[in-house]
Amino acid sequence: MNSMRACAVLLAAAVWSVAFGDDVPFGFTAESGKAQLDRESQFTKQLNAENLREWSRHMTTRPHNVGSPKAKENAEYIAGLFQQWGYDTKIETYHVLFPTPKTRELEMLEPERFTASLKEEIAPTDSAHDAIVAEGLPPYNAYSADGEVTAQLVFVNRGIPEDYEVLERHGIDVKGKIVLARYGGSWRGIKPKVAAEKGAIGCIIYNDPADDGFGEGDGYPKGAYKHDTAVQRGSVQDLPFRPGDPLTPNRGATEHARRLKLKDADSITKIPVLPISYADALPLMRAMGGATVPEEWRGGMPVTYRFGGEDGPVVRLKLVFNWDIVPAYDVIARLEGRERPDEWVIRGNHHDAWVIGARDPISGLITLLEQARATAELAKTGWRPRRTIVFCAWDGEEPGLLGSVEWVEDHAKVLRERAVAYINTDSNSRGFLNIEGSHSLERMASETAKVVLDPETHVSIAERKRANAVLNGLEPLRKHYESSGDVWLTALGSGSDYSPFIQHLGIPSFNLGFGGEGDGGEYHTSFDTFDHYSTFVDPKFEYGVALAEVCGRLTLRLADADVVPFDFTGTVRALTEYAEDLVKAADDLRSSTEKENERIEKGYYTLAADPMEKYVAPAAKTPVPHFNFAPLQNAVEELRTVADGFKKTLESALKDGSGLSVEQLERLDATMYRAEQKFIREEGLPKRPWYRHFIYAPGFYTGYGVKTLPAIREAIEQREFDTVDQRIADTAEVISAYAAEVKAARAILPEMADEKK
Repeated sequence: MNSMRACAVLLAAAVWSVAFGDDVPFGFTAESGKAQLDRESQFTKQLNAENLREWSRHMTTRPHNVGSPKAKENAEYIAGLFQQWGYDTKIETYHVLFPTPKTRELEMLEPERFTASLKEEIAPTDSAHDAIVAEGLPPYNAYSADGEVTAQLVFVNRGIPEDYEVLERHGIDVKGKIVLARYGGSWRGIKPKVAAEKGAIGCIIYNDPADDGFGEGDGYPKGAYKHDTAVQRGSVQDLPFRPGDPLTPNRGATEHARRLKLKDADSITKIPVLPISYADALPLMRAMGGATVPEEWRGGMPVTYRFGGEDGPVVRLKLVFNWDIVPAYDVIARLEGRERPDEWVIRGNHHDAWVIGARDPISGLITLLEQARATAELAKTGWRPRRTIVFCAWDGEEPGLLGSVEWVEDHAKVLRERAVAYINTDSNSRGFLNIEGSHSLERMASETAKVVLDPETHVSIAERKRANAVLNGLEPLRKHYESSGDVWLTALGSGSDYSPFIQHLGIPSFNLGFGGEGDGGEYHTSFDTFDHYSTFVDPKFEYGVALAEVCGRLTLRLADADVVPFDFTGTVRALTEYAEDLVKAADDLRSSTEKENERIEKGYYTLAADPMEKYVAPAAKTPVPHFNFAPLQNAVEELRTVADGFKKTLESALKDGSGLSVEQLERLDATMYRAEQKFIREEGLPKRPWYRHFIYAPGFYTGYGVKTLPAIREAIEQREFDTVDQRIADTAEVISAYAAEVKAARAILPEMADEKK
């Protein structure tokens, strides 16, 4: 046994000799915990806002969408920084499908002629103006279908399933029509997805000024919000079905990977889709005929909002794309662990943008870089982390999480074995900490938030989050924070690079950033620039420093803890809440269905007063049966017993001073961090096998928004009642498997004294 391993054995015995104190980070002994806090203090002192400002300015001089020259330049610049700081660094290149627009045409033919400009005016005073004009991608939706369609226009509000129920009640059918939808209410890709399912042949999406234009504040450059020609770009790939390169499902898009033919790619949207400004949307809405829409559908344009349809204008939409395979450059930097190098703590943020991307993604990337630099400064003192730390700068996130998904699929086997946790950031602003994640990590997250100070108020970010929740939160969040300062994690949906880690492989994950006080309308527009960010979002880059500190402490604790800091009682708390909410959701749906069917039976639906309105009574809905939730509830209770038992056994081992060998500690670590993988079913969720996590998933009709216990919840919501009991059984099975893994972790620990008698 070498000297390092011998020292590790002595440390292993010491782990169990001292009980945790209130001020000791979870997963550490009293002695190592004090050293950890000292190390984190040294780390924090290294953080410098001017570094963030410099890197932001450097990486936002030109557009850097995936496949662009600046994207490669930025990747090489990032890799050079990591190498300079002493990391083992490489760029892994994947070859991904990335369409760019060749033809974009939109015109109104009747009742009058109008040709949309489809041009976003670039602020002449912005320092990136010339570069955007020369190199920037125009407004478009990636993975829209090619096509030329002519039809009448129907306004569908947000374009989500509930909106189509309203249309149906007003006798409006979108089959064979082109729909006009407002951004918001769901992820943008849901709008053409639902429209196509309803028979529409085209989709136009616009930003209403009530949402992020003059209804909220002055337009850029005078203010932070959208001016009248600003347009939100973005992907409309079927993200809730499967992210990543559409041509290489479930395998890394390496240069010589086997690829599907374009016609066989099943995650590409089925109809042409185009985003436009509200300047271009206004003439279309002005020409819209038919009945007025409900009050909640009305936006901020100076027109009467109407449904259109048979009384709508006739428009022609033509889109043609270049369907190119382009390189995506993932920068991977490693700091090898001294004792458990085969346990990896992974930290990531993407580097590609739709145009300049100062907030999305560079505001998050620069926090990762400063965290990595400060960590490297610690390494210069002779310290090395117990576990390996891996920093990742992903390419191709914007079109569909391309860089991260392809890397995860390419390295799936080793990641299942070695990945302890993944920590993700994306955009950053100022205000309140937003943190989502696997609930076994909740205790560590809460402890960390209590020691990081908010830059503006100088109270802890946990206390500021608590105050905001008490004032503005909904039940049960508000009730919790009224009585506790512990930070609760919210569940992970999708929309950023954590998705392949947790939802495809079952690797415990975080996603975090600050927000709430740096609002603006620049998202995915040409004015998400350094000038905008440094003026309106985080002028002092102090919340960038705060995010670097939070992520740095989380990473260091995961990397250096004597035992990986997983607390399974956090998972029990979350699952209990989700199960109770699911029962309530079923009861509420049953009640609302009964009331609706009663109204229909009694003829309460009549023609509306508006003579233009064609009002249709809805058909009666299938009654909601009573479901057997007992297997789910029993599985959660089983986990509660096991998790509580593990906690007590751990505490007993600490008090008894029992020791474990290094091999036992490594087994304990692996059993704990691989427990999340038991929430995975290899066949995946119904209708979308790429998503395999049965506790957290993006909603099939929400996109980014999470659905907890998704197999059950969506079966109920989509009224597939005959499948619900089987999906309850499947979900209960993964929870029981998770409980068995926690039980296995307990078995590695020394037995409790009373169990030995």
